[in-house]
Amino acid sequence: MMSRSYTNLLDLASGNFPVMAREKKRLPRVMTVPGVISELDDDQANSVSSDVPSSIIQDRIIIVANQLPVKAKRRPDNKGWSFSWDDDSLLLQLKNGLPEDMEVLYVGSLKVDVDLSEQDDVSQLLLDRFKCVPAFLPPDILSKFYHGFCKQHLWPLFHYMLPYSANHGGRFDRSLWEAYVAANKIFSQKVIEVINPEDDYVWIHDYHLMVLPTFLRRRFNRLRMGFFLHSPFPSSEIYRTLPVREEILKALLNSDLIGFHTFDYARHFLSCCSRMLGLEYQSKRGYIGLEYYGRTVGIKIMPVGIHMGQIESVLRHADNEWRVEELKRQFEGKTVLLGVDDMDIFKGVNLKLLAMEQMLKQHRKWQGRAVLVQIANPARARGRDLEEIQDEIHASCERINEDFGRPGYEPVVFIDRPVSLSERAAYYAIAECVVVAAVRDGMNLTPYEYIVCRQGISSSDSNSEFNGAKKSMLVVSEFIGCSPSLSGAIRVNPWNIEATAEAMNEAISMADSEKQLRHEKHYRYVSTHDVAYWAKSFFQDMERTCRDHFRRRCWGIGLSFGFRVVALDPNFRKLSIDAIVSAYSRSTNRAILLDYDGTVMPQTSINKVPSHAVISILNMLCADPKNTIFMVSGRGRESLGKWFSPCKKLGIAAEHGYFMRWSADEDWETCGQSNDLGWIQIVEPVMKQYTEATDGSSIERKESAIVWHHRDADPSFGSCQAKELLDHLESVLANEPVAVKSGQFIVEVKPQGVSKGVAAEKIFTTMNENGRQADFVLCIGDDRSDEDMFEIIGNAITSGVLSSNTSVFACTVGQKPSKAKYYLDDTSEVVNMLEALAEESDSSPLEFGTPSSP
Repeated sequence: MMSRSYTNLLDLASGNFPVMAREKKRLPRVMTVPGVISELDDDQANSVSSDVPSSIIQDRIIIVANQLPVKAKRRPDNKGWSFSWDDDSLLLQLKNGLPEDMEVLYVGSLKVDVDLSEQDDVSQLLLDRFKCVPAFLPPDILSKFYHGFCKQHLWPLFHYMLPYSANHGGRFDRSLWEAYVAANKIFSQKVIEVINPEDDYVWIHDYHLMVLPTFLRRRFNRLRMGFFLHSPFPSSEIYRTLPVREEILKALLNSDLIGFHTFDYARHFLSCCSRMLGLEYQSKRGYIGLEYYGRTVGIKIMPVGIHMGQIESVLRHADNEWRVEELKRQFEGKTVLLGVDDMDIFKGVNLKLLAMEQMLKQHRKWQGRAVLVQIANPARARGRDLEEIQDEIHASCERINEDFGRPGYEPVVFIDRPVSLSERAAYYAIAECVVVAAVRDGMNLTPYEYIVCRQGISSSDSNSEFNGAKKSMLVVSEFIGCSPSLSGAIRVNPWNIEATAEAMNEAISMADSEKQLRHEKHYRYVSTHDVAYWAKSFFQDMERTCRDHFRRRCWGIGLSFGFRVVALDPNFRKLSIDAIVSAYSRSTNRAILLDYDGTVMPQTSINKVPSHAVISILNMLCADPKNTIFMVSGRGRESLGKWFSPCKKLGIAAEHGYFMRWSADEDWETCGQSNDLGWIQIVEPVMKQYTEATDGSSIERKESAIVWHHRDADPSFGSCQAKELLDHLESVLANEPVAVKSGQFIVEVKPQGVSKGVAAEKIFTTMNENGRQADFVLCIGDDRSDEDMFEIIGNAITSGVLSSNTSVFACTVGQKPSKAKYYLDDTSEVVNMLEALAEESDSSPLEFGTPSSP
């Protein structure tokens, strides 16, 4: 449950805090949602979930990211702007993997400041010419959103840097979080301006927009929406330190598909969902999914690739050849190691320099011969930490060159300026090895670029210098996203300077034949898993995940970041008291089956004894000779018998129906297939062994069953131990008449043929045998064990135990996926409904007398 100190999303969305200026409502320039749009900018408006098919046939995808894939610059006359595509943008490149006939729209911000008076004209121009919808963020929000929350909180945390002190990373600042939410709200408004919710797909990119799915899902319950995280996702031990951890998790879970580069990142996310939200994932036919309020949220693991065509185009460019020749002359007789990194505190550039220094010390043969060319792209963040690392890098370069340099030889060439892909390709052509020593990085495509450049171009008639270079070597950090896919690379722990130095020496000393084999293996992977392959795979998974969207009924429930969509069967609806009372009054033989905990007694109640009101209502129902009332519970017969002793005519099925009695005056029956409970002597020692080894676990001993609980254990360890215990028990109990089942935080062993469903079937059959076939059935429960009762009702109608004309009301407590066709929101509504039935009851005996129990 969210603390009251958390800012309410609705307040943030409507601008009720200092950093946000409330925007004026205005009609959007482009609108594809049919109907009245006067309320479109108001988040209180109802969700759009029309059942009418759209008239638009062509699929369209809206790609949302922090920045649009366009370059902008002022015209020379300072009147207006000129725009062009940014060919280096991943968002532009991924179009190659989408269906050819699919229209692509982009929503994002620009890298330049556009004056308020020019924004409408710029927006129309970008929409008309580039199909781009710019989101203009007010300066105060932009600064706190990007340089504040994104770069001061999320970026460091996702790269495993904790704010241990105010000077190291900075404390959590709620105003920055508010600006982050405000910015996501602005992005959502731009998406809403152009979206057709029944036809469009939405693909959201990266950590800047992690709460955007909630804004869009609140408006469009059945929107087809995917999210891809391009940065690492940290382990739960790191992520759980974020004060708004649950808000972000719940927002992401409003997506249909969530993508990560590696299994490690996905595993960390799933672990967070398990530990903080109690969600467990399942793998079905190779696809990982999280069940979240009736929706299956897909988890996609697929590393992004490079744009093969773009690099091959650069390699074909004749202007590159003179640059390669120039570099060959500059480094003649030298062995070049290359580093290409952003100027970033997580790229490990200084660790790489220290490793180079160590290699020159340890392997003197490379002094005067080995050169590390380090290209440092401009920093995208700012702060004291970055300044410190820059100073350290420059000091290391100077020291290494001073200690090992000589006339005509500099062991470290540091290039501190923007370098184009064309120039990088020239450096790749002359580099014997590329070294990536990042301490944490989402993907890092530098090794991929290097491999393709070393392969050269396939055109046989080209004399390019890039042809013929068919070998390459890589030294890569094990903490970067591309590392798992480069099995031929030498993987290192960049913090281990000596090991990295040895890896660099091994890479440049390796035989050419070995380098060629490793290169060929890498090239086969990189060339077939390019950016188009990645985009195609993600989109296909999004289509598959969203396939049933329009066949299901959806409800949006919850406020703030607790908002989620409940997806349910189209026939699932709230139980109408008027309807059930009407059917009840018309019937003559009624069966009413009630679960106890969570149904007539709230799960949160400490005192589990039924109230006087509940006892009174049950007695009124039991007094009606037309009624057969049963309490069907997993609790023991002793406690149930004691609690309901005032209800003399109430039937009780205890321990899921193992013990049954039809009234307080009758004896308990045993309903299992076997009364031999000797198997408990086998089970108990095994469970004790696991309890001793699993802190927080416990054993519950019932008369007919024994249950191992691990709700209070560590979620991951408890789940792992439960699976192991399940396998262990199934093995040792293979020849025993028992069923071993796992449930929510439990492993239970009970006699075969015992379930609430079997108990319900016996009640219906006995009534039928006594000439009182039920023409009215009410069955209410709240958890997984009650689903057996709901299922058996359908089977009873098929088998003739119940008539096809029987009025059936199978009802679950709470809006959630269920085999029941009805729901009531909570236990108070259940009690109110039973009270309404009790008031309709007839306490006079039937003319033919009250039937006897079996």
